[in-house]
Amino acid sequence: MQIVIDKKIPEEAKKSLLANGELIELETEGICYEAISGHPDIFFSQVCDQLIVAPNLPDSIKIQLQEKDIYYQEGDLPVGRKYPESAKYNVAATKKYLIHNFRYTDSNITDAAEEQNLIHVDQGYTRCNLVALKHNKFITSDKGIEKILRRYDLDVFYVNPAGIQLPGHENGFIGGCIGMLDNQLFIIGNLANYTWSNDFKNQINKWGYEIVELYDGSLFDGGSILFI
Repeated sequence: MQIVIDKKIPEEAKKSLLANGELIELETEGICYEAISGHPDIFFSQVCDQLIVAPNLPDSIKIQLQEKDIYYQEGDLPVGRKYPESAKYNVAATKKYLIHNFRYTDSNITDAAEEQNLIHVDQGYTRCNLVALKHNKFITSDKGIEKILRRYDLDVFYVNPAGIQLPGHENGFIGGCIGMLDNQLFIIGNLANYTWSNDFKNQINKWGYEIVELYDGSLFDGGSILFI
């Protein structure tokens, strides 16, 4: 198992993740702004068992993927420095739905999702704000996304992003704190430091997921945890 993470996430969280696989630590320079420069969800999309990466993903990361015999397809559009050019690969996907602001999506992603239903949202940083669980259940820190998904009668749990750390910004987003593997929800942080922790735990446990807290600090937006 390969686990793609932002190199900047806390060291304690990295050590915890090593129990589940090998780490691929992502960092870039001069591609997009510093706060998200190493975020996996800025450079990677997982759609219908396909891995699509930005063409300007660093060659060192592409080589690591190739060495592990991980097949990937390059998109056409490079990640840019500012929004929305930095949001082209930041999609959320299930077996049934692809969710994004489709004004910005790389066409290789929508081509890969030809059998999925497309749900357009105004938030280009969709994956940052949305975790797609099994059985079309969702966690989001964006009220606009929540409103649209409810129109499709989808089961959505809203999470207040206040208190989620993203250096250089007032707060981060819940999607950036989380990675999912089978029925485990890995969280960069300890929910004891989150004001609405009881509500969050109750909902996630109700849905049948085990929560794995990776370190004892505040929730940290590292651009998601990508299990390959």
